[in-house]
Amino acid sequence: MPPEKSGYYYPNKFARIFLLAMEEIMGTNGLTAILRLAKLEELKGNYPPDNLDKQFDFADFTALQVALETMYGPRGGRGLALRAGRATFAEALKGFGALAGVGDLAFKVLPLPQKLKIGLPAMANIFTQFSDQISNVHEEEDKFIYTLERCPMCWKRQADRPVCYAGQGLLQEGLRWVSGGHEFKVDMATCIAVGDDIGRYVIFKEPID
Repeated sequence: MPPEKSGYYYPNKFARIFLLAMEEIMGTNGLTAILRLAKLEELKGNYPPDNLDKQFDFADFTALQVALETMYGPRGGRGLALRAGRATFAEALKGFGALAGVGDLAFKVLPLPQKLKIGLPAMANIFTQFSDQISNVHEEEDKFIYTLERCPMCWKRQADRPVCYAGQGLLQEGLRWVSGGHEFKVDMATCIAVGDDIGRYVIFKEPID
């Protein structure tokens, strides 16, 4: 049985880029096996179109995350989801930077704290604007809290630990781009799959490189 649909969607472009990133990381045969496990065989050689129509269901995106862990184990699945998340931002979402106002020269010459203060909410707005994911950013003294009030990575999933690694990887790469090349510590603090009210990523302001 295919996963029960959520009625909430990612744009085709986001899902297409994630699938292409997975294919690049694990090869065509590896991705074919993942699609079979996720009961999404219809996507084999038939990726979503390269457009922003909201048509890729959150339940299907969650099924891909579950299949990664099933096939490679929790640790291997985590590593692959992180890499695919990073590749997704690197390949495409940075192209939304101009739309979000963080791609121009005026932004690039800002001090690092200002880049984070502007860039993180801009990234959240991209997802809120173009998908049914609801993202917000709250600033605290030494960190930012990036929240997912509706999450595409753990729809109807139950787990004993936070599992939304693709989002963690995407944030890591997004922060590297926004900051001009720095790496930041991004922790998953809460996750809807564990029973928490919303998902929260903690992003520490001080770069680790």
